[in-house]
Amino acid sequence: MSAYERYAVTAASYDDTRWAAGQEVILGCLAQADGSLASMTLLDAGCGTGNYARALIDRVGRIEALDLEPAMLERAKAKLRGEEAAGRIRFHRGSVTELPFADAAVDGVMVNQMLHHLPGEPGDPLAGYRRAFAEFARVLRPGGVLVVNSCAPHQLDRGYWYYALIPEAARRIRERFPPLVTLRGMLEEEGMEWRGSFAPLDLVLMGEAYFDPRGPLDPVWRAGDSTFALVTPEELERALATLRRLEAEGRLERFLAEQDAEREKVGQITVFYARKPAGG
Repeated sequence: MSAYERYAVTAASYDDTRWAAGQEVILGCLAQADGSLASMTLLDAGCGTGNYARALIDRVGRIEALDLEPAMLERAKAKLRGEEAAGRIRFHRGSVTELPFADAAVDGVMVNQMLHHLPGEPGDPLAGYRRAFAEFARVLRPGGVLVVNSCAPHQLDRGYWYYALIPEAARRIRERFPPLVTLRGMLEEEGMEWRGSFAPLDLVLMGEAYFDPRGPLDPVWRAGDSTFALVTPEELERALATLRRLEAEGRLERFLAEQDAEREKVGQITVFYARKPAGG
């Protein structure tokens, strides 16, 4: 479960503002694994409501979908009931830091906007990342590929217009996203080969909902970005008061445009991938 978000609550509205952003980039990375996509056993680690599993189910051989939050798994199962009945996907409740799979059990692992939810430990805030990467390396077959959809720190600084309304929470969320060089080092410590990273500049995680200047006034809209779970009641009150004032002054659309000006230069997400050596 998330170290800070209440997905048991937000699962019901999560899909109102989220989609499988970056799916084609992810698929291209998975295609670098040994063997064909059509025969790939893919682990969707932290599958959430199953958006990415549904997007890729027809492109791979079989999916093992895992999440620790029962409410998210139920949503995913409802979307993919037919595929589950056909044996094309299996669902598991479990943690990415203790995967319920044997060594070398899968050909590919994908992780979408999940690692920042893992709890750290005193003196090691990235302990969750380390344990998860160790588990991914363990369950991958030699020649298999790990693909991670995440955010680079500079994208959090410049890629989300509404973070200007909640600067304290924006700082807190940035602390959960280490730079790529740190992540690369962690993966190489597990014997993985870093293969590259991509930042699709035209993608936004919340789809068209992202461009609604009144969006943060709606709790359902806010549920689409877990950063709002790090906002205190006082900070939220100030943010909403600012939005209402800007709207009353006729400056809300301009505010969005000004705060969003850098996004197309840096993007919102970064996809990176690594390969388990064929002899590993």
